Amino acid sequence: MQTNDLVQTNEVLRFASGKTMKNRFMLAPLTNKQSHDNGTLSDDELKWLTMRAKGQFGLVMTCASNVQANGKAWSGELGVYSDIQLSGHRKLAEGIKAHGSLAVIQLFHGGMRSPKELIDGQPVCPSDNKEYDARALSLAEVYQVKDDFISAALRAKEASYDGVEIHAAHGYLLAQFLSSEINHRNDIYGGSLENRARLIFEIIDGVYKACGSEFLIGVRLSPERYGMILDEVKLVAQWLIDSDKIDFLDLSLWDVLKKPEKHSDTNKRLLDHFLELDYNNVKLTVAGKINGGKEVYEILNSGVDFVAIGKSAILHHDFPLRVMNDKNFKSKQLPISISHLEHEGLGPKFIEMMKSWPDFVKK
Repeated sequence: MQTNDLVQTNEVLRFASGKTMKNRFMLAPLTNKQSHDNGTLSDDELKWLTMRAKGQFGLVMTCASNVQANGKAWSGELGVYSDIQLSGHRKLAEGIKAHGSLAVIQLFHGGMRSPKELIDGQPVCPSDNKEYDARALSLAEVYQVKDDFISAALRAKEASYDGVEIHAAHGYLLAQFLSSEINHRNDIYGGSLENRARLIFEIIDGVYKACGSEFLIGVRLSPERYGMILDEVKLVAQWLIDSDKIDFLDLSLWDVLKKPEKHSDTNKRLLDHFLELDYNNVKLTVAGKINGGKEVYEILNSGVDFVAIGKSAILHHDFPLRVMNDKNFKSKQLPISISHLEHEGLGPKFIEMMKSWPDFVKK
């Protein structure tokens, strides 16, 4: 984690794996629904992501990409569970890297949040879940999930990505295992926090061994909602750091300046709880309402190593350049015109999705 004062946004960052990031801006993993039904890359998704690399994001991350066919959580999701998807990933990774950016794919399984109409059979979950009509995974199926995350990482390496991020946030399958509200297993993957976190650590260990120490590994966590308990997520975060297997921790905070929703100590910001951890060689990035230069510099100089940009990256493909050239730059105010989104490289499906966000697109 960064410790020196007045961090410059164009400073190079070196990860434990040896990979270097040319500046302090990451494109956050953003659902965009532009891939084909079989999980292969579309030209629209290729354009959207490579345009962000051209706009000088030091690390460009794909949307959440499912590692099993039955882990699909929305239409138009990019897949990484079959070799038929490899050629598209190779084109995408090479397109991102051509602009000097790190290319990272986010590995994902929707679990109980995978809609029935998109998968074969029932959605799966650590335990039976009536609300989502999801069934519990057998022990053999848990092992298969682990193997498929590792296989997806190997596929990503073959496609020439620089690394992967393991998605363990936002109430999807790995976060479902972490949650004591959702996970009621009585085997080695349920009960204690150590057991509930076991699958995440086994996946990371497997990816590290299969892909090598020079392959970048990140983990995304969200400390609130979907059954997450802040103190438990902090403990898991420290365990991940201490494992010496990951390069960066990616915290999705909803709002980087917010206070915790449920915690005995609400005097400090949610981010401050995580700045207390001992990061050693692991880098920290955070996401949540970073809308301009003011927030970027405030977050970087609070001790965060690089920022993950979501909404502002939709509005400005070159957000990093704009902030590096103007510390007072602010993203365009919403709602935004369709013509602006088209100019920023969003395809028709992505624009249609953004229309569902309250007050995002002009009527």
